[in-house]
Amino acid sequence: MRSHLLNDTTTEHYRRSVTEGVERVAAKLAATDRPFTGVTVDDLAPRIDAIDLDQPLRDTTAVLDELEDVYLRDAVYFHHPRYLAHLNCPVVIPAVLGEAVLSAVNSSLDTWDQSAGGTLIERKLIDWTAARIGLGPAADGVFTSGGTQSNLQALLLAREETKTQDLAKLRVFASEVSHFSVQKSAKLLGLGPEAVVAVPVDHDKRMQTVALAHELERCAEVGLVPMAVVATAGTTDFGSIDPLPEIAGLCEQYGAWMHVDAAYGCGLLASLKYRHRIDGIERADSVTVDYHKSFFQPVSSSAVLVRDAATLRHATYHAEYLNPRRMVTERIPNQVDKSLQTTRRFDALKLWMTLRVMGADGIGALFDEVCDLAAEGWKLLAADPRFDVVVEPSLSTLVFRYIPAAVTDPAEIDRANLYARKALFASGDAVVAGTKVAGRHYLKFTLLNPETTTADITAVLDLIAGHAEQYLGESLDRAC
Repeated sequence: MRSHLLNDTTTEHYRRSVTEGVERVAAKLAATDRPFTGVTVDDLAPRIDAIDLDQPLRDTTAVLDELEDVYLRDAVYFHHPRYLAHLNCPVVIPAVLGEAVLSAVNSSLDTWDQSAGGTLIERKLIDWTAARIGLGPAADGVFTSGGTQSNLQALLLAREETKTQDLAKLRVFASEVSHFSVQKSAKLLGLGPEAVVAVPVDHDKRMQTVALAHELERCAEVGLVPMAVVATAGTTDFGSIDPLPEIAGLCEQYGAWMHVDAAYGCGLLASLKYRHRIDGIERADSVTVDYHKSFFQPVSSSAVLVRDAATLRHATYHAEYLNPRRMVTERIPNQVDKSLQTTRRFDALKLWMTLRVMGADGIGALFDEVCDLAAEGWKLLAADPRFDVVVEPSLSTLVFRYIPAAVTDPAEIDRANLYARKALFASGDAVVAGTKVAGRHYLKFTLLNPETTTADITAVLDLIAGHAEQYLGESLDRAC
């Protein structure tokens, strides 16, 4: 069994095995003609359940054959131009190369003596991102597992920076369409269910600053403490960007921590055309960025940035066996001093490889392409009488609803849209997402693939209309 350990004596085995795996994936990507096969849970689950994990196949080729049957054949492929559902981007090759390197070397980014250069590369990327945001010379941050963890850590710092220990008095303000991780974080931080105040949004799904000002004033009047305001730069459902400069002014006025959840909108940090859409982000106390959403990185690649590096002390604990306090005076850089995690992958390497091969302008140009595509998609939907589209996109998301000419019952229209989404997924021809707007079911395109074209959008809209009409026709037949 030692022959399977990766070391100086098994490098040829490593090379052959990885090459065979890469060739399988490359062949699959080359042959994939739709984003999904349409396999169901009932079809796939018995195949996986039948595998006896206590009976190894002992042969890489045989295992890859099995993997083809239980995973590769039926995976949802985000690289396909008609995958239009969630915030999943196709990934760039330099990042995939970085993934291969970091997995093989297997550095852990908690302490210097487990990572060395990896620590410094991550720190360099944090500095680069903080500079792109404009947080100033005292800024710092750390890579995380994703936006949820970044938001949690930011709100932890905000809680610890407040001047009260009475958790019942703390309030967090976020728009009514902000990410659910705000509520989850509040619960994990010991805040009550009433701690998160949902601020109404305007027609464009942006936080209403007049409503925020009213809520902050009401909070102060009754002796509550405005712990934080979470402004979203790219909401999950609409890609909407809250008015950051106005929110920053209110945070300064009321002494609230300003956190910007830019998990989605962080792609604008590299944009050649649309960077101005997140003006005001530089005034934040903390920022969430998800490189694995809009920098075309493999999951996971995310970070939380802070204006004042000293606030990261709230996540710092020292252990003699890992990061004893004396290391601080010895200027030994241990990233665990900043992180909620201990053992942590060298995910920063993927972004490093991408920047060194493509450059920031290369990433920004790709993100600009999907923003431009969304603008074209908006025009198509606005001109098509079959559909109602909610808001003009600020990023690359389109939320819309099929509206049949002959049906007026909103509940029946809901069912037609739900059916269309499910039928489309079952066909494997395209994958779209869904959400609710004002209690009604809508469909959603999240456009993160520069290979997607307006022709793809038009074709998928026609498929959706066809499935919805099929449902309505069958519904009418049943009623008769």
